[in-house]
Amino acid sequence: MTERRTDDVSDWQGWPLDREIVLARVVDASMELAFRAWSDAAQIVKWFGPDGMRLETHEIDIRSGGVWRFDMVAPDGTRYSNRMEFVRIEPPFMIEAIHGSDIDDDPDRFRLLATFDEQDNGKTVVTLRQLHPSASRRAIVIGFGAVEYGAQTLQKLAVHAARSQKATV
Repeated sequence: MTERRTDDVSDWQGWPLDREIVLARVVDASMELAFRAWSDAAQIVKWFGPDGMRLETHEIDIRSGGVWRFDMVAPDGTRYSNRMEFVRIEPPFMIEAIHGSDIDDDPDRFRLLATFDEQDNGKTVVTLRQLHPSASRRAIVIGFGAVEYGAQTLQKLAVHAARSQKATV
């Protein structure tokens, strides 16, 4: 197994739980492949987002300091603008970003942390943490389905990563 630095998530340790959403999924792929699915621009656009949503990318630069601007397009044509600003990327352990609408100074943007933990059996635990600006904002996003949508997104990642794993065997 690959050793992780002990300070990887120290910035998150003191943040209030009433603002946080945490989702986790075991992925049938190595940590490197699961991480690459998140950090490779050609791959993330194939699986990211809830079921039924189509992505239209306007700009994508997945690196510390980079930005991913995209629309999620619902089956009825409704567009949801998104901007992900990558704060910190530490291969193959973690990706930290600020995620919100594709507007400057979006008051509802949240901090996103995706971590990748290899298991002894070759699978990887992918943990997705969201830290919202307030407890009330967290309640709003839970109310409109963010937990279910996040679970769908991690399911799509799991399918994509497992296919990638099988292709390398």
